Amino acid sequence: MKFTMRCLLPLLFFCSLVQADEFDPVREVVRRAVAKGNPPGAVLHVESGEKTMTLVEGQRTLSPAKEAMTEDTVFDVASLTKVVATLPSVLILMEQGKIELEAEVRRYLPEFRGGITVRHLLTHTSGLRSGIPKEPEWTGYETGIRCAVELEPERPPDRFFRYSDINFILLGEIVRRVSGSALNEFAAKNVFGPLKMDSTRFLPPEDWKLRIAPTEKDQDGVMLRGVVHDPTSRKMGGVTGHAGLFTTAGDLAKYARMILNNGAGVLKAETVRLMTTPHTIATVFERRGLGWDIDSAFSRPRGKRFPLGSFGHTGFTGTSLWIEPQTKTLVIFMSSRLHPDGQGSVRDLYEEIGTTVAQGMRFTAGGPPWPRDEKEVPTVLNGIDVLVRRKFAELKGLRIGLITNQTGIDAQRRSTIDLLAAAPEVKLKKLFSPEHGIRGELDQEKIGDTKDKKTGLPVLSLYGERRAPSAEQLADLDALVFDIQDIGCRFYTYIGTLRLCMEAAAKAKKAFYVLDRVNPIGGLAVEGPAVLDEEKQTATHAIPLRHGMTAGELAAMMNAERAQGCDLKVISVEGWRRGMLFDQTGLPWIHPSPNMRTLNAAQLYPGIGLLEFSISVGRGTDSPFEVLGAPYVNDLRLAHELNQLGLPGVRFTPVRFTPTASVFQGVACGGVRIAMTNRDVLQPVETGLAIATVLQRLYPKSFALEKVNTLLNHDKSVKAIRAGESWKKVIEGWSEELAQFTQRRKAFLRYAE
Repeated sequence: MKFTMRCLLPLLFFCSLVQADEFDPVREVVRRAVAKGNPPGAVLHVESGEKTMTLVEGQRTLSPAKEAMTEDTVFDVASLTKVVATLPSVLILMEQGKIELEAEVRRYLPEFRGGITVRHLLTHTSGLRSGIPKEPEWTGYETGIRCAVELEPERPPDRFFRYSDINFILLGEIVRRVSGSALNEFAAKNVFGPLKMDSTRFLPPEDWKLRIAPTEKDQDGVMLRGVVHDPTSRKMGGVTGHAGLFTTAGDLAKYARMILNNGAGVLKAETVRLMTTPHTIATVFERRGLGWDIDSAFSRPRGKRFPLGSFGHTGFTGTSLWIEPQTKTLVIFMSSRLHPDGQGSVRDLYEEIGTTVAQGMRFTAGGPPWPRDEKEVPTVLNGIDVLVRRKFAELKGLRIGLITNQTGIDAQRRSTIDLLAAAPEVKLKKLFSPEHGIRGELDQEKIGDTKDKKTGLPVLSLYGERRAPSAEQLADLDALVFDIQDIGCRFYTYIGTLRLCMEAAAKAKKAFYVLDRVNPIGGLAVEGPAVLDEEKQTATHAIPLRHGMTAGELAAMMNAERAQGCDLKVISVEGWRRGMLFDQTGLPWIHPSPNMRTLNAAQLYPGIGLLEFSISVGRGTDSPFEVLGAPYVNDLRLAHELNQLGLPGVRFTPVRFTPTASVFQGVACGGVRIAMTNRDVLQPVETGLAIATVLQRLYPKSFALEKVNTLLNHDKSVKAIRAGESWKKVIEGWSEELAQFTQRRKAFLRYAE
């Protein structure tokens, strides 16, 4: 007998291990909730790698009679419609070239207002209201679309996140107009059909009714079963971009598998990557993909353990879908939490399910996207911010020299010098300073070596006897790190410093890191001649005056085109798009140089700066590069002549001033103040050249035209102005150079538009 028991005990223990599995904890979570009647019943489907689990629990209906929940129960999935029907339909039309992500909505709905794009709708950053008001009373699909179109946005787009049904109502209508088919027909043919989602559709037929989980009673006291719960969708006939879809847990699993398998059968792999990465701008706290939720107050199904990079969505009726690509995990929870009286809530249950499923899973750490503290102010992340989030991984174990100045700060204004000096396993040995010195306070011809007061590190000047580190200065270093804010203009000397330092690093066989920074005046427009008469500190490479590139992009271009052989590594900016100006990044403005005090000045500088050796451009005034003049100028006449030109984005006001520095120091000048009226169309180089031509025409004996070439570096253009050519004709002469540069730079652009 004892022998028999000894044999049976291990067997019983083994059987208990077999019966238990990793999904038991989440089963228990759902069972407890259903036992409390909130919700009355549920279907939970989980897949992780090769493992699958489906739990069916509780009741499908309680009123008028009880019916047991079944695995094939059909649910009104409410807002899951947005990501299961509308989103893939829009993306398929994008793949076909019929919809563009950054196109304005009015391209497809001509009656809609300007300024709001398809991306704004997909990310809920349009500024539109959350829904169509109930009053005054309305009904009908066309009326609903008209209401959605006519509602005024409450804020401009890209300012904040507001979850809005109107966004997807409009997207559903875009699908209808672009494809020529109603949303339900298009989705059935292009999404549900190929995936064999046979229990998924809008407007379910009568013979499905017994499988459908009812929601609650409508305004007339009729229990909604097989009729969409969402009142707006119901008024519009049950086929809308924001709600109206009915489906099962099994069909949703087919859809989720398609995504985990890189869009197989429905979407391209690159489209799947596109839709599941953040598309909200960096200054919006919430992170949303195209349609999908990534990190917001709606991310409850992610729980506390699934990493950022996973994504999903919920439905008002008590449904959710969450997908985690690293472990190929999908979690589908289906309930009718509103049944029977509209009082149920499963928000906390979503979070508990997600947390429990992810328990014990291992995920690769690190962003992007990066976790955010609840109190964090969202900004674009410059290279130093990214490096901090990576815990300085790229620089660990290296002896480094840092090329920086006062602009080398992170988003919290912490100095890059201090951050690297305190970074574990990073050995900051010495500092190198460019024009204006390590603190950006000096405006002089030459700057000597000093010592940093806080760290005690030597500060070696690159704007004195040397313009690049010497071999001796690099001997005890493994790498140089460059972190300086450029302003997007060729003759701003920091790019010249960058090039010379890269060459020195290449000769000494040292690695060179660029902590990239945004281009404060944007990365789209380019202006000016792109061929140089001669190379010098203010014309270090063949690029136009306004080049539209970041320091990291320029470093890559110079390294390749000059065959420097530099071991270049760029820590890229995160969250910046080429169309963004500095005041759209959320980052603090630090004067890049003593006279570069505002973004307006930086935007005007590529053109107004051309004139700074010929006339006063406001150095020694409160607004450098926003006023200009000379003692011989009649301010009224100059303002009148310039305003007649109709230059885009600017107006001119007559002004008299006495600069306290630079050209005409201490001498009263007549001139103009430049008012920027529309920065989106501003062409600063065109503006500067036009001013030069007018000054040459009005004051040919006084205006020092030849000095314009100091920074223009294009003698042919100066000669054309002297010969009486119009500024427009001169600019036309640059077109071939600009076209060639635009083609050249494509290979080095890191950031999307």
